[in-house]
Amino acid sequence: MVQTSQPLAEQLRPQSLDDFIGQQHLVGQGKPLRIAIEQNKIPSMILWGPPGVGKTTLARIVANHTNQRFFALSAVSAGKADMRDVVESAQKKKPRTLFDNPEDETDNGTILFLDEIHRFNKAQQDFLLPYVEDGTITLIGATTENPSFEVISALLSRMQVFVLNSLTAAEVKQIVVRAMQHLEIEVEDDGLDFLSNYANGDARAALNLLNNAARLYGEAGTITLEQLKETLQSKHLRYDKTGDEHYNTISAFIKSMRASDVDAALYYLARMIDAGENPKFIARRMVIFASEDVGLALPTALVVANEVFRAVEIIGMPEAQYNLAQGVVYLASAPKDRTAGEAYFRALEDVQQHGNLDIPMHLRNAPTKLMKDIGYGQRESENNLPEKLASKRYYYKEA
Repeated sequence: MVQTSQPLAEQLRPQSLDDFIGQQHLVGQGKPLRIAIEQNKIPSMILWGPPGVGKTTLARIVANHTNQRFFALSAVSAGKADMRDVVESAQKKKPRTLFDNPEDETDNGTILFLDEIHRFNKAQQDFLLPYVEDGTITLIGATTENPSFEVISALLSRMQVFVLNSLTAAEVKQIVVRAMQHLEIEVEDDGLDFLSNYANGDARAALNLLNNAARLYGEAGTITLEQLKETLQSKHLRYDKTGDEHYNTISAFIKSMRASDVDAALYYLARMIDAGENPKFIARRMVIFASEDVGLALPTALVVANEVFRAVEIIGMPEAQYNLAQGVVYLASAPKDRTAGEAYFRALEDVQQHGNLDIPMHLRNAPTKLMKDIGYGQRESENNLPEKLASKRYYYKEA
């Protein structure tokens, strides 16, 4: 059996699109990212998708195919100084122009791959903006979080977003089979099925488990299902930030606060934090809850939830656990009133059913004499709804 200290996922990282497994909606024949790579027309881009689906690999394939210099940084540890070093390197070797010496070696450009770009704050993202705009660097950002929330709009507008999907069990199985051949081991059929489903779309998770099992039991040449399960024993809960456990836990969290069950809400908060859930995702859900469920029963709930979100942004983990816990206790203990939101959606139904009904004349702006003469801005009725909806009532105060 082959053994090395290098992570198995790194050993098996594909070098070309032909070896890449998954994301056929992006890299299949005639699909947008493949076309961009094959034509060497690489835009700055965001690769948005769950863990272990090929974001880093695709970035490296882009660099390999286009023969560009490749710098990889992680937003977890990199700072402005690291980015400045990349920019200065790119500026020294920018593509040749008509005014350069034609005997100079042509440069194909510089790619900066920024993993977990969502962890960069606004100032750090602002620093990159002019260099993306003038083409000094081609920026490829990878994120597991919605870039609409995590990447500043000015930078996002200059980048193309490619959405990557979780791998299917069949695709994970292909990757695992390739890894088995590399490690020169076998896995029993039920163990192979277990690995493929355990991964929940994350190839790295499957490869890590396989590699650990191989180190423990690989000398025999064949790994069993039982050995895989024994390898998996861990105090950490199984939690995938894009899988069923993610949605089940956040649902339980919200429903516990809705039921004013403080203890259950705190338990599910702790469960998400311990599993590595993004605290900003939790805080964002709390802001929504403050208006959707607490509403007018305690209007200050929205203020508290917003301050919790701000504290999470500014302070970060692990200290922000206190802010989250305080906010959860406050929201779960608060009285509940959903009438404002329900009233809005009743109004929305009429908007969607009836379209843009005529606005009453007395509510219209009257900037000119002609508009005043024909009745704009003149109150003739106490009703402010369009005539067709004059009798409608959307908001009902609770008794």
